[in-house]
Amino acid sequence: MYEVELKLRAGHETVRERLSTLGAENAGAVTQVDTYYDAPHRDFAETDEALRIRREETADGSTTRVTYKGPLVETASKSRREVETGVGDADDFDSILNALGFSPAAVVEKERDRYRLGDYTVTLDTVTDLGQFVEIERHAPEADLETTRRGAADRLRDLGLDPDEQIRTSYLGLLLDSQ
Repeated sequence: MYEVELKLRAGHETVRERLSTLGAENAGAVTQVDTYYDAPHRDFAETDEALRIRREETADGSTTRVTYKGPLVETASKSRREVETGVGDADDFDSILNALGFSPAAVVEKERDRYRLGDYTVTLDTVTDLGQFVEIERHAPEADLETTRRGAADRLRDLGLDPDEQIRTSYLGLLLDSQ
């Protein structure tokens, strides 16, 4: 499965109003702390891959997931292969990664307010040290990447945003570039 994502810098007030007008369903707020890792056998920055442990807090409790993100598969969006699974104990999994030679590279912290707009998830992100962003995403099989990306661009236009202003750099990349 592939994640098709369009992201851009945008204030949240106007987007929230448009989401309400369009009848989007609020899917809740979440705090995420993502720890990204460097691999001992290849340079993820060079291969455009990522490995992270995500600690997530919601009103219903906390969860931890580990995610591998493959390189971007097209130039028009942030579409990439994504494999994710739950982890029972983040500290234990961190210890496993360290024992295998992986090392923490950076931490990205964000507050997210999620909405469902049709088949897409729209997320209003406030990222520590970076500011406010809007993301729209949906998972799709490889054969549907182009159609899914065009649909995401259409939903951004519905929100009064210009998909041509998208940022293809990850929050991790933006954070590292700002230091």
